[in-house]
Amino acid sequence: MSVDAEPIVRLTLPDGSTREVPTGTTGLAVAASIGSRLAKDALAIKLNGRVLDLARPLLESGPFEVVTPSHADALEVYRHSSAHLTAHAVKRLFPGVKIGIGPAIENGYYYDFDPGRAFTPEDLEKIEAEMKKIVAENAPIERLEMPKAEAVKIFSDLNDPLKVEIIESIPDDHVSCYRQADFIDLCRGPHVPATGKLGVFKLTHTAGAYWKGDERNPMLQRIYGACFLSQKQLDEHLARLEAARARDHRKLGKELGLFVFHPWAPASPFFLPKGAMVYNLLVQFMRELYVKYGYQEVVSPQVFDADLFKKSGHYSNYKENMYFTEIDEREFGVKPMNCPGHFLMYASQAYSYRDLPVRFADFGRLHRYERSGVTQGLTRVRTFCQDDSHIFCSIDQMPAEMDRFIDLIDEVYGTFGFSGIRVGLGTRPEKWMGKIENWDKAEKALASAFEKRGRDFFVNAGDGAFYGPKLDFQVTDAIGRPWQLGTLQVDFANPDNFDLVYTGEDGAKHRPVVLHRAVLGSLERFFGILIEHTAGNFPFWLAPEQARVIPVSEKLNEYAHEVCTALVQAGLRATVDRRNEKLGAKIRNGELEKVPALLIVGEKERTSETVSLRKHGAGDLGSRSLAALIPDMLAATKSRSLNWGVPKEALTH
Repeated sequence: MSVDAEPIVRLTLPDGSTREVPTGTTGLAVAASIGSRLAKDALAIKLNGRVLDLARPLLESGPFEVVTPSHADALEVYRHSSAHLTAHAVKRLFPGVKIGIGPAIENGYYYDFDPGRAFTPEDLEKIEAEMKKIVAENAPIERLEMPKAEAVKIFSDLNDPLKVEIIESIPDDHVSCYRQADFIDLCRGPHVPATGKLGVFKLTHTAGAYWKGDERNPMLQRIYGACFLSQKQLDEHLARLEAARARDHRKLGKELGLFVFHPWAPASPFFLPKGAMVYNLLVQFMRELYVKYGYQEVVSPQVFDADLFKKSGHYSNYKENMYFTEIDEREFGVKPMNCPGHFLMYASQAYSYRDLPVRFADFGRLHRYERSGVTQGLTRVRTFCQDDSHIFCSIDQMPAEMDRFIDLIDEVYGTFGFSGIRVGLGTRPEKWMGKIENWDKAEKALASAFEKRGRDFFVNAGDGAFYGPKLDFQVTDAIGRPWQLGTLQVDFANPDNFDLVYTGEDGAKHRPVVLHRAVLGSLERFFGILIEHTAGNFPFWLAPEQARVIPVSEKLNEYAHEVCTALVQAGLRATVDRRNEKLGAKIRNGELEKVPALLIVGEKERTSETVSLRKHGAGDLGSRSLAALIPDMLAATKSRSLNWGVPKEALTH
């Protein structure tokens, strides 16, 4: 206890009442004085906004709360303590394993280890079983504060060099560790009071992870654990994980023949014919909307002199994510974004106030160096295309442009059946540039664009870019997962950097403001999200193969070809399955490949000039004449209907 500490601390409880206790009283003792049930349920305490262990002595007055399982801070304490539980079990089972760090994350936690080999699924089963034994032991979890030198000796003796490295990097003279039975770990805490408080967890998988996220460091093994405060919550989460695995775009992309990867082009997808068809249909869709919403499509170079990126700020702030080369003894960079090229295009011409707004849209290919440890299927790649645009307008035109952008967002996301759209408004951060009145006007315009529609949004205070405020759009997919897609960012900086001007009504030169915007974002990433959203059951208009004609025998091949020709000539994407297979096998294959319409043709259909329609996810719908079926298919394609050929479960949100 500090000699300067007050003899009494005054605690203000959530109900507004106060309680005075001697300095040094533990949080657990205070909880017990309030009620025995409260003390039994307690996981930690919160004093003056800081979450602390129950056993920590109270040395200051202030607002006091007991953290029980229903408290907002309970889950992080529970998950971090469960991460230590995992490390404890690993150390018992594999004493030679070196331990790293184990933070709480969304839906659980992870812990990094250097085991000398990859953990196997059988290892995870053993670790989980050992964790349950440690829970049953109900070992007290004790906080230990010590000089750094003492902690270094402890972990050096344990042959845990990763912990020693962390301790030596801490600027303070003292550190804290936590001990539970035969296990000790470096940690700031807090933790639950005993291992018996834990138990609702499931080790889900392992992955490689560079130590401290740096690829120059050793590759470690990361064990992920799902962790919740109730078994019901955990079971629901595991069910969602199972649904997500079935929809994994990497798995479905391979099964449906959409895309492949090759080690000679790391994190760079190859779109196969079916995948390229979907990809191009997405671009075509956005191009049609560009005409409707007044965008002009441009084409800009791939490679620029590095001076461009120095001027735009990318060289100083984004260089490690870019690719560079030398040409004619000059340094050049491959563009990671379209905006610098668009600034040059705008600056190459003279504009007046009558020309604004100018809306440049670009489907140019971009390249960014993503570390191999973070690349993932289509959702994190090194080469991609964005449906981004840059709008050059006056300050006074911003509200109308923002309103127009929201209309575009609503139309696009509605077409794909995304619901639960959440919008965050990122406001002025601590470090910002420009004029305060422009910031205020931009933030007000972004907010009013939603308020006048009666739409909700939430404020991400201080989350704007240094050059201006922004809107971020998050959608919810068919199994309830959130995805960040669209963005609208206000840029006050680059018009100054690139000396962008327009001539105003007064004949003087004025700075435009630049709105950076994207709807789908990266087409590659959106493609991956869409696969998972639909479980590969693309809406009819987007399906790479809309119809497959299946003759019941080789004698019907000619009629099948006639049907297919009629479909193709009408503008539909159709094929014939001429393989010498049984009808049942052909139908199963078509269902597995998620073809929206299987058109079965036998002798009866040839005689009546019809087809037997089998709709994916809906089964046999009986006989149809081509005269009725083709217009129906064309109408679904033109309207971009979600319902034709998509099973009901793929549309359930």
